[in-house]
Amino acid sequence: MPNIKIFSDGASRGNPGPAGCGYIIYADGQEIASGSKYLGTATNNIAEYTAVIEAAKDPILKQFDAINFYLDSELVVKQMKGEYKVKNAGLIPLKAELLKILKDKTVTFNHVPRDQNKEADRLANQGIDEHYY
Repeated sequence: MPNIKIFSDGASRGNPGPAGCGYIIYADGQEIASGSKYLGTATNNIAEYTAVIEAAKDPILKQFDAINFYLDSELVVKQMKGEYKVKNAGLIPLKAELLKILKDKTVTFNHVPRDQNKEADRLANQGIDEHYY
């Protein structure tokens, strides 16, 4: 099985404000899928969670059992690992949805510095820009 790495990011211009999300899926270092979406008005944390959810729902992942997520949201990474409790009422259903989507997969969540997540950030902002321009 190939090594599947997913880089995802959410963006919000204002908090809350116009928001978008983006992701890129790599198999053994080769890009195999990506996505970008406008989310409407949302907080940055909702955009971050939604980016992971949108990536997890990509049909190409049905063929893979093990997935490694990389994101620059330390909050989402620690909540998904169980290191932080999810206290925000808006995030609780997002975490539940993500767990349901990924229930049959072996998954890791990894925090990366923002400069290692530039392409996913670009796609998240593209989702906002495409709505307005």
